Amino acid sequence: MRALVTGAAGFIGSHLSERLLRDGATVIGLDALTDYYSRDRKERNLIDLRGRAGFTFTEASLSDADLSSLLDDVTHVFHLAAQPGVRKSWGRDFRVYTVNNVDATQTLLEACKGRPIERLVFASSSSVYGDEVPLPMREHAHLQPVSPYGVTKLAAEHLCHLYHANHGVPTVSLRYFTVYGPRQRPDMGFSRFLRAAMRGDAVTQFGDGRQTRDFTFVADAVAATVAAATRGTPGTVYNIGGGTRVELLDVFRLIEGITGQPLRIEQVDTQHGDMRDTYADTSRARAELAFSPAVALDAGLRAQYDWIVAEHE
Repeated sequence: MRALVTGAAGFIGSHLSERLLRDGATVIGLDALTDYYSRDRKERNLIDLRGRAGFTFTEASLSDADLSSLLDDVTHVFHLAAQPGVRKSWGRDFRVYTVNNVDATQTLLEACKGRPIERLVFASSSSVYGDEVPLPMREHAHLQPVSPYGVTKLAAEHLCHLYHANHGVPTVSLRYFTVYGPRQRPDMGFSRFLRAAMRGDAVTQFGDGRQTRDFTFVADAVAATVAAATRGTPGTVYNIGGGTRVELLDVFRLIEGITGQPLRIEQVDTQHGDMRDTYADTSRARAELAFSPAVALDAGLRAQYDWIVAEHE
C-alpha cells in the first residue's frame, strides 16, 4: 500500500500513519499545521514519524499542495484533514470551515478523478446526525445537523458520494463517534477534564450533565479506518463507535477515580450546536469491516491520562 494521509499531524492522523507504517505501507503525510491548536503539539505528534523509513511529510493545505505529484502511484487516500470543533463553527469562523472542510474535500476528490486509487477513506463525524434521529443512530437516518461544523462534514460526505457515482472515485465515509485517547486535541472534553482534575481547576459542565456520548478509543477508530481501505464498499457510509453510551456525569466519576482528585464543577448553559445524545449502530461496520471495538472506556481513559502525565502537559 502507498497511502496519502491528509491531516497526518493531527490526533487521529498521526496514529493512523504510525499504524500504516507498522503494517508495511509507504505513507505520504500532508498537513497544513493550522493554528486551531498549537503547532508545537502537532510537531510532537510527528516525532515518531519523522525520519522513519517509508514516511515523507509535506506541510501544505490541500488548496496549495501539488496533489498531482503527491498522488503519483498512491493506492489509498485517507482524508482526515479538516477544521474541527462544533462550538467555534458559528459566525465569521464558518468561512474557515467551508474552506477547510468542503472546498478542500472537493479539491482532493477532483485530483483523484481518473487515478487507479483503490479506496479514498473520508473521516466524517457523528455530528451529521443532529438531535432528531432515533437511537441507536443508523446510517440511513434522516440527517439534520445542529451545528455549522456538522453541516460541512455532511456536505463533504455528499461530495464523496457524488464523485463516486459520477466519476468512479472509490470513496468510503466513516462517521467517527467522539474519538479519544493519547494525543487527543486539547480543546476536546477528555483532554480538558483530565487536565483540570490534575491541576485542581474547575471543570465546565454544559447543561445538566445528563447528555450522553458514544466514546471511541483512537486505536479502535484507526483499526476501522485501515479496514475500510480494503474491505469498505465504495459509495458506502459506516458508523464507527465504541459501543457504550455514557452520561457526562459518569465520565466525571471515572476521571475522579483515575486521577484520584475530586472535580470542581461549574455548570453553564448548553452551547449552541452541542448534540444531546449520540449512540452508534455499528452493525454495518461489524458485518462489512469486521469492526469490533476492543478498548473499554475506563481502560482508554487511563491510557489518555498516563500519556498526559508522561508528556508533562
